[in-house]
Amino acid sequence: MFHRVNANDNDLRTESARFYHSQPFWLALYFCFNLGLTLYNKAVLIHFPYAYALTALHALCGSIGGFALFRLGVYVPAKLSNADNMALFAFSLLYTINIAVSNLSLELVTIPFHQVVRAATPIFTLLLSMFLFGTRSSRQKIASLLPVVAGVGFATYGDYYFTTSGFLLTLLGTLLAAIKTIYTSIIQSSPSSSSQPASAFRYLVPPRLQLHPLDLLTRMAPLAFIQCVILSYMSGELEQIRHWSTRELTPWTAVAFGLNGAIAFGLNIVSFTANKKAGPLSMTVAANVKQVLSIILAVAIFNLSISAMNALGILLTLVGGAWYASVEYREKKARAR
Repeated sequence: MFHRVNANDNDLRTESARFYHSQPFWLALYFCFNLGLTLYNKAVLIHFPYAYALTALHALCGSIGGFALFRLGVYVPAKLSNADNMALFAFSLLYTINIAVSNLSLELVTIPFHQVVRAATPIFTLLLSMFLFGTRSSRQKIASLLPVVAGVGFATYGDYYFTTSGFLLTLLGTLLAAIKTIYTSIIQSSPSSSSQPASAFRYLVPPRLQLHPLDLLTRMAPLAFIQCVILSYMSGELEQIRHWSTRELTPWTAVAFGLNGAIAFGLNIVSFTANKKAGPLSMTVAANVKQVLSIILAVAIFNLSISAMNALGILLTLVGGAWYASVEYREKKARAR
């Protein structure tokens, strides 16, 4: 009887370990961190409207946190060649340019229009995967994307004003977001001769470095910090922050910024890990569903009102997200047989 209890305990520990390493667990964790940081950032940016500086703070916390975990022996950094390090530097530029383009486009279009165009990121991800790797998605998976994208459109329905340059910049930002998500997945994946892109596109794809998520974060964060500080300086934010700090900076404000940076550090770990386990398309769909859930929470927290059209969009996105997850689960189960 004693040995049977031990066997049961071992089974429970095995099941528990399997759950904590599973795709649903990390996607759920991604939801929680992403949703929490989105709402926290909105609250912070009301009193501290300096997006580049806030992103630099997140990158700084990522640098400090990643280095601390390295010193604690949580992960072992990979040995990379000079070419690999150059690829990571180029990837960090993509990360920073994506932020810059997104902020610039927000000045030229309304937020509802910006969110609707960004909602097309899963479609861009699907097309880029076909273009770079020749991958094909099932009809069911493609069909499940439609209510997600349409739902975000209805959920953010409002003032759809945009300029031509604003529209092009928003479209460029959406493309960059899709590329960044795909490249994050590639950099963390192991080398595989069967998944190499066609020769015509091999120079567009970064190397498969099989990096641990924390290793990738620790290498990327310092580069992103330097680049975001440069953008903050070029945009005039740093000078404005100097004046802001003399009036607004208090010990409680510093604590609030520290907590915001800590959550951002947690999100980076969860995001890289979830991307590695779930893949780029699942991540972009998850981001869209998160976007709609943030609307629901914002309505509750900030006493906002939504129309019947917005409510329909929320429902469509949630149903589409559940449909996509169901299709993904069934296809993964079929591949495992």
